[in-house]
Amino acid sequence: MAKIVTPSEAAALVQDGDRIVMSGFIGMCHPQEVTYAIEKRFLEEGHPKNLDLVFPTNVGDGTDRLGMNHLAHEGLLRSIVGGHWNLVPALQKLVVEDKVQAWNLPIGTLEQLLREIAAKRPGVITKIGLNTFVDPRLQGGKMNDITKEDLVEVMEIDGEEYLRYKPFKKLNVGVIRGTYADEKGNMTMEKEAAFLDALALAEAVHNTGGIVIAQVEDIVENGTLDPKHVKVPGILVDYIVKGTPENHWQTYMDPYKPELSGQIKKPLNALEPMPLNARKVVSRRAAMELHDDSIVNLGIGMPEGVANVANEEGIQGLQLTVEAGNIGGVPSSGVGFGSGPILIARSIRQPCSISMMAAV
Repeated sequence: MAKIVTPSEAAALVQDGDRIVMSGFIGMCHPQEVTYAIEKRFLEEGHPKNLDLVFPTNVGDGTDRLGMNHLAHEGLLRSIVGGHWNLVPALQKLVVEDKVQAWNLPIGTLEQLLREIAAKRPGVITKIGLNTFVDPRLQGGKMNDITKEDLVEVMEIDGEEYLRYKPFKKLNVGVIRGTYADEKGNMTMEKEAAFLDALALAEAVHNTGGIVIAQVEDIVENGTLDPKHVKVPGILVDYIVKGTPENHWQTYMDPYKPELSGQIKKPLNALEPMPLNARKVVSRRAAMELHDDSIVNLGIGMPEGVANVANEEGIQGLQLTVEAGNIGGVPSSGVGFGSGPILIARSIRQPCSISMMAAV
């Protein structure tokens, strides 16, 4: 049976030296209530301390006000493994000042690693990262001088080189977020703007003997949830926390927009056009390379504007996708990236595949 606990009780479940893995993508699906409670407990009691934090995708707004930046206190964290660091400057500061060990590994590979850990397989074996800063013959993804351990190794299979991303042997605590949970811990996500890694994370933590904490908007009676809407079954959830409205926004842009989670659809002409600036000029030039019925993957940063401009230009039948998993609509930009309004769709006839990623 999952247990209903307060945020402070959830924070007390995290022990010194635990490895904690947290869900979220920029401003979506992050268990903010639990994050703040962990910070509050540390500032008041000095515990938990020396945590090893894992996040496949960072959660923040580019300032030190939101998301995982609230865990950026010297002594609270011992190490960080993250897939994207741009929006968590407070955590960056700890790394630059050699206050924590830190690795930057590919987002998608870290997500796959959760599945491999859940299945008790020997990690992710892939060519992703070969001959880049992730390759242990170069930097191994290490971000400062105090970081020594190799989390990635080179191996050869049938005469070809691969990288093996090693699995964590124990994930002590996993924290996820959803919309509703019943008293047994069955969790739905109908108001979330994406499903992300909630299930894989819960499986990985559960199967290594850790505890899973789920923050939800509300807790309901057993038997009242539609089983088909349950994204994480209660057998994987140990504790439930009811979030407060201010710490359970759908994205960092809006408390809740039903078009972001599919409850309604918006017409294409309902979107506000981008202001005319240098960013829009670059986006328009990229959009000129598209043609009707393209399938396009948009990365964070400059590519975000391509979606809006393509809509303005009336390019027909585009299927726009983002790494958070959403397909279709017009992806949002800024701290809303990863989400996107569900729009009145056009059909695909002869799709081609294009990827647009921001240059560093």
